[in-house]
Amino acid sequence: MAKFLTKNEIEKDFADTFRSLAYVHSGWKVWSDFVHCAGYAISNAVDHVHREQREQDYMRIMKQYKEAEGQAIARLFALTVEALERDPDQDFLGHLYMNLDMGNKGLGQCFTPFDVCRMMAEINSPNLPAEISKKGWISVMDCCIGGGAMLIAFATECRRQKVNYQNHVLFVGQDIDHTVAMMAYIQLSLIGCPGYIVVDDALTKPLVGETLFAPMERETFVTPMYCSDVWHMRRVWNMADKLFRIAPAVSAESVPAAEEPEAIPAPEPETVIEIKPMSRKEWKKAQISMFGEVGA
Repeated sequence: MAKFLTKNEIEKDFADTFRSLAYVHSGWKVWSDFVHCAGYAISNAVDHVHREQREQDYMRIMKQYKEAEGQAIARLFALTVEALERDPDQDFLGHLYMNLDMGNKGLGQCFTPFDVCRMMAEINSPNLPAEISKKGWISVMDCCIGGGAMLIAFATECRRQKVNYQNHVLFVGQDIDHTVAMMAYIQLSLIGCPGYIVVDDALTKPLVGETLFAPMERETFVTPMYCSDVWHMRRVWNMADKLFRIAPAVSAESVPAAEEPEAIPAPEPETVIEIKPMSRKEWKKAQISMFGEVGA
């Protein structure tokens, strides 16, 4: 029987597998390739818009590794799945990212400790059931998501308050760093959070508009739970409501009476000139008179 790993053993196994790859390739490249391949694998199962391009990116990355190295990358993903399945109340990848010194100092990356994230989620969410009762669902967003610790902590708070976040909470995140955005996407997907992650600058290109609809024209990664029947029907009903919304009735008193059209005057009758026929004698007399006036 396979040995069942404790949390610390899972982290140790992950770190040892990662370092075995980092002996041949740079540590940053291995981490980036791992999270991108894992993220693309999840995304391609549900996203038909970006599937072709992401499949090409996946194959381009994996061609750089030998078969045994590819198996090691797959093991990193399997360990991540096992860790979050056993304990979803943790920032597994963010914790390892900082411990393995993968943080981008140029971007000032220093992830918030998960205990602090959990405290902030509890302070800012005193009564989630009351908020959800207003329209059936709520949304939560982190515009600088990093590894996703804030949103994972919010999911933990939902469980504490007996809220089924898979049906009633939409998780939205954004980050300028593609690698950490993939970390957040992987973890939110694995713990069953419906939502999406957008890779972009939150200062110059913030997310605006209807939160319920993922901006698929941008570099967006939707989680598998975002494509569930519950959230699909919410989007359908939202669009139907906009299309078939009935305008408020207008009372008859508020409509001004139509004015009577002005009468069009009848056209004046045409003048008819009657020409009487002349006799031969009268015709000759008229000619003589005419020439007489010319000669005068």
